Amino acid sequence: MHPASKPLSIAQVLACGATIVTLSMGIRHGFGLWLQPITQEHAWTRETFALALAIQNLSWGIFGIFAGMVADRFGAFRVVMGGSILYALGLVGMAHADTPLLFALSTGVLIGIAQAGTTYAVIYGVIGRNVSADKRSWAMGVAAAAGSFGQFLMVPTEGFLIDRLGWQEALFMLGAASLLMIPLAWGLREKAHGGAAAPVREQSIVHALREALKYPSFQLLMAGYFVCGFQVVFIGVHMPSYLKDKGLSPQVASYALALIGLFNVFGTYAAGVLGQKIQKKNILAFIYFTRAIAITVFLVAPLTPISVYVFSAVMGLLWLSTVPPTNATVAQIFGVAHLSMLSGFVFFSHQIGSFMGVWLGGYLYDKTGSYDLVWYIAIALGVAAALINLPVKEAAIARTLPRGATVAP
Repeated sequence: MHPASKPLSIAQVLACGATIVTLSMGIRHGFGLWLQPITQEHAWTRETFALALAIQNLSWGIFGIFAGMVADRFGAFRVVMGGSILYALGLVGMAHADTPLLFALSTGVLIGIAQAGTTYAVIYGVIGRNVSADKRSWAMGVAAAAGSFGQFLMVPTEGFLIDRLGWQEALFMLGAASLLMIPLAWGLREKAHGGAAAPVREQSIVHALREALKYPSFQLLMAGYFVCGFQVVFIGVHMPSYLKDKGLSPQVASYALALIGLFNVFGTYAAGVLGQKIQKKNILAFIYFTRAIAITVFLVAPLTPISVYVFSAVMGLLWLSTVPPTNATVAQIFGVAHLSMLSGFVFFSHQIGSFMGVWLGGYLYDKTGSYDLVWYIAIALGVAAALINLPVKEAAIARTLPRGATVAP
């Protein structure tokens, strides 16, 4: 093998990639803490805030597809660097926005694009190209666990910054922190994208996309991921306000989100490890069905700080644990040559679900004065997603290749 085409070391990929995901996802997971300070400051409805977060998730999903294409073609370094800069600009814009339109453009569009370039689709593409198939699901679990650790680390930090500095100054601090992703991106520079041989692309982008979108198992994975987005973003953004409405202190909400992050470190890592040993579709079905049960018990049981913490711990084990098996299945079926792009399309479905979850949460709350209906929808979707994932076929797709072409494992 030519030295320039030698893969990056697993340690380097995971250290840099996981830290980038820690920062990017950690900042994002705390946005629910700003709902009440910002809406009270500007006399906005919760739907106004929720719509901006919904636009953020949709923007993240749409631009994630193109970020994946660029990363597959030119490498992750440029994409992460651009995303880091946009993240800082979006957070500063979020602090200064004084109209719903400016808030939607900064918090929604800018930060959404930034997240597209600094999270899973791009990082998983690097992992797929540099980690062998026998360790790929595990490595993706490590990266997803880093995002969960970011939530555990950053959400209490963000709550502390809001309490001590004020909500605007806290956003400035996070903007500065987001720029730390630039030097970390340097460790993801793949020499293969500097002119040496990249993974063999026996397909064009259009061919690869057409093949995937027509494949039933890909469609089922996308449908399941829609439900994942709906559930986690609704809970992540609206649960702090739900708990406050029920008379619990803001500290309970901060601890709850932190517990979700802490336990998801274990959940995502376990999902990655189990994905090397058992069928990933069964892991996904178990996760979605167990989420439905956990939400049902949470709503039926008396609401106390202890019940909130138990619910958060259980949901934490299931939170982003869908990410490693879903993306590893995509790699297993289609190979890694277009992995970032295909992961971006699956994630786009996730973000449509995120849009619906966060927006419906605000809309139905303003209409009914309660989050109950959205909770019930989340339960029904969890059961549906469990059933949807069971027919997924994980075997590599059979395709006819040009003479001499090979599929990257």
